[in-house]
Amino acid sequence: MNFAVLVFPGSNCDIDCYKAVEDTVGQPVEYVWHTETDLSKYDCILVPGGFSYGDYLRCGAIARFAPVMGALVKAAAEGKYVLGICNGFQILTEAGLLPGALMRNRELKFRCHQALLQVENAKTAFTSDYEQGEIISIPIAHGEGNYYCDEATLAELKANNQIVFRYKTGENPNGSVEDIAGICNKAGNVLGMMPHPERAISELLGSADGKRMFTSILSTWREQHGAAAVN
Repeated sequence: MNFAVLVFPGSNCDIDCYKAVEDTVGQPVEYVWHTETDLSKYDCILVPGGFSYGDYLRCGAIARFAPVMGALVKAAAEGKYVLGICNGFQILTEAGLLPGALMRNRELKFRCHQALLQVENAKTAFTSDYEQGEIISIPIAHGEGNYYCDEATLAELKANNQIVFRYKTGENPNGSVEDIAGICNKAGNVLGMMPHPERAISELLGSADGKRMFTSILSTWREQHGAAAVN
């Protein structure tokens, strides 16, 4: 299984994502610069956190127009896995790959600490190794993680089981609507989340709960591609 980690000017979690793939699933992984226009060789594309293009205008607003984004939209339409983390989530909403928007945190402060999440949908390609309703510890690091959508969009997210993660009740760090921490598209192959699973792959880092996101992706890909892919 081939992984890509997109790199924009200002990305700063690209190395974390690369190492997470190496350390959790041991599959081929490459950095892909934002000027590339072909992602056809990759099965999963990671859109990492950071401050793409300095977060000018608003988070993800400029990155959304990078040359690689056309290829990313195509890959998503083809059913390839796309995982946007933090700034990556912001980019995916700006690009229209996920609904809603990320606003300034409710208290207008940058929040950087461990966060408890509840797994709301354990049947996605990204969460199959988790238990439904499980509480996991994944760190956050954001100033604009306040997820917002209108009532109609929220109703649609619920109806289609697109809410994948919520912050544990009473521990919402940013004011996001209904404690939403991560959502997927209707097809289930594109996930955006504010917490950083790539920073939770070892107990030395405070939690290893992020490892199962990467093993989930590999397991689902292998199931879809038959037993021959296992080896």
